[in-house]
Amino acid sequence: MTRKIVLITGGSRGLGKNSALKLAKKGSDIILTYHSKQQEAQAVVEKIHALGARAVALQLDVSDSSSFDAFATEVSHQLKTVWQRNNFDALLNNAGIGIHASFEETSEAQFDQLVNIQFKGPFFLTQKLLPLLANGGRILNVSSGLARFSLPGYSAYAAMKGAMEVLTRYQAKELGARGIAVNIIAPGAIETDFGGGAVRDNSQLNAFIASQTALGRVGLPDDIGDAIAMILSDESGWINAQRIEVSGGMFI
Repeated sequence: MTRKIVLITGGSRGLGKNSALKLAKKGSDIILTYHSKQQEAQAVVEKIHALGARAVALQLDVSDSSSFDAFATEVSHQLKTVWQRNNFDALLNNAGIGIHASFEETSEAQFDQLVNIQFKGPFFLTQKLLPLLANGGRILNVSSGLARFSLPGYSAYAAMKGAMEVLTRYQAKELGARGIAVNIIAPGAIETDFGGGAVRDNSQLNAFIASQTALGRVGLPDDIGDAIAMILSDESGWINAQRIEVSGGMFI
């Protein structure tokens, strides 16, 4: 049986790394991107190899849409060289950053950075990669619980995620003719280094989130990696155009 190939942006750390390892364990090969941490990305590749899967790590700045043509060319080259294939099976638009600033104090530079990384980047990167995405493939975008509930300091970040949720439905509508299913996962608060690691390292914040979550704890990277592997599995092929929140029941 031919192994599926999943392309994951931002796969050198955090949820992207966890998802890459979970998908590899379930039988997928991985193309992961990193922004600047090449050694960390290569370490993930080696862990994937140890699981019996194939993987490559490619440099990509998701905020720089002018680089996407060259990136797509490199993906095509890797597919032909490593896999003797012309396409890959699933795209996980995971790369992102967190900026915490009140609405009043959010600068135009912060806003533009979030637009470029969280919305414009995934929009045009997906567009450029469509010729390489197999018919019957999958796209999984990443939102946030913050697009449903509101916590001070995340107005710009959450607005970009809200835009991605709308885009997901349009992508599902327009790409359905190719049999491509498009969904978006919305993690709740997770213990990672995201946003400076506040959820993981601030015990008061961690306890508050746990108290507001039905299952009584803060999420862990494994919770999200497992959900992503499930959504991208063959068994979930009829799930389409959905926002799937994975938050343990946060703020319900």
